[in-house]
Amino acid sequence: QLQLVESGGGLVQPGGSLRLSCTASGFSLDDYSVGWFRQAPAKAREGVSCSDGSGGISHYADDVKGRFTISRDNAKNTVYLEMNSLKPEDSAVYYCAVPRDVRLCSTWYASLEDDYWGQGTQVTVSS
Repeated sequence: QLQLVESGGGLVQPGGSLRLSCTASGFSLDDYSVGWFRQAPAKAREGVSCSDGSGGISHYADDVKGRFTISRDNAKNTVYLEMNSLKPEDSAVYYCAVPRDVRLCSTWYASLEDDYWGQGTQVTVSS
């Protein structure tokens, strides 16, 4: 059974750091794009970062560029999101997702119905 599990969320002060993990089971992430998304209360889910499969390029939303880094550990079948210089506006539930088929991030329009999603992990940035 294909499954994505996020971990690493928590409460952190502004300026602090967290590393989120997304571990897959039931399939290999190697060839798949993996995206990180977030949803704050009363706001739409938004894309944060995406890593192309097979060693492709990484993509970032403008408001996280230079602060967040997406990376992979294929041996652990895990994708990470390193988040630095966190701001209160980064507070949200963070989800990882994988498209139903192999495709580049640039051609992937994420669908809650058609794609694979984890259960989410809460990130709260507050003093």
